[in-house]
Amino acid sequence: MAGDDDAQEAGDAAEDTRQPCVLVFNAGDATGATGLSADALSIASVGAHMLGVTTGVYVRDTAQVFDHVALDEEQVAEQARAILEDVPVQAIKVGFAGSPDNLSLVAEVASDYPEVPVVAYMPNLSWWEDEPIDSYLDAFRELVLPQTAVLVGNHGTLRRWLLPDWDGDRPPTPRDIARAAGEHGVAYTLVTGILRPDGWLENVLASPQSTLLTEKYERLEAVFAGAGETLSAALAALLATGADLSAAATEALAYMDRCLDAGFRPGMGQVLPDRLFWAQPDDEEEDDDAVEPDPADFALPPHDTRH
Repeated sequence: MAGDDDAQEAGDAAEDTRQPCVLVFNAGDATGATGLSADALSIASVGAHMLGVTTGVYVRDTAQVFDHVALDEEQVAEQARAILEDVPVQAIKVGFAGSPDNLSLVAEVASDYPEVPVVAYMPNLSWWEDEPIDSYLDAFRELVLPQTAVLVGNHGTLRRWLLPDWDGDRPPTPRDIARAAGEHGVAYTLVTGILRPDGWLENVLASPQSTLLTEKYERLEAVFAGAGETLSAALAALLATGADLSAAATEALAYMDRCLDAGFRPGMGQVLPDRLFWAQPDDEEEDDDAVEPDPADFALPPHDTRH
């Protein structure tokens, strides 16, 4: 009986310390610019745990996307069902699902968990051909947006998608875009990358009725890959921790800005956000007298295998 009590206490302690979990539908990306690896770093950095469902794989380098190979809907469904039967989730993030069939599966999962907020990110799909783009956007609009609590996307991307026939004398405002998204059931829209007259970039959280939050950041002279993935993943993770939407959006935007400010170029293409900027040593605090570690201290021990 004592052993049973100890096991119960250990289980209760594990429940108390369990990190909030975010279910993510996204593609694999070998560069780490976008996709599941980018989501994992962003979500972990703000204090949650990612449950990653692979929807396909990008074929790309740090400069451009060459192709995408989508997984079959049933393969995606099996991944999602297996983890959802085991682990409770506090938020869902939808990245690039790769096909209308996979979007249908995502919508089905989201509808089964109506109490779990869905953060949907719409990336720039200009690398794709027109026909699959149109089919994907139509399916996303009809199937995923009605399940979405917060839609995240660049101003230009969302404008072309949700307001293709806009003919006003001025560009649509974030509230115009939020109203267009709201017609499909989206409660809030986080519109990024709005260029201000002073050269700064503005990011706005809006509902169809009002503007909830406006943050501006200095425009950096670099072309980045993965900024929107970083923001949407961080936002989903912060909502999973229980933060209210305005606080979560403010913190997620600040996190993205720091990631971009510390960005690095691993290859010959675009700059990637440093999602672990907080783990880098501070040059001003480095100890000049610090003893360099001996590489031998980190050598793997020999094994007994003989050939």
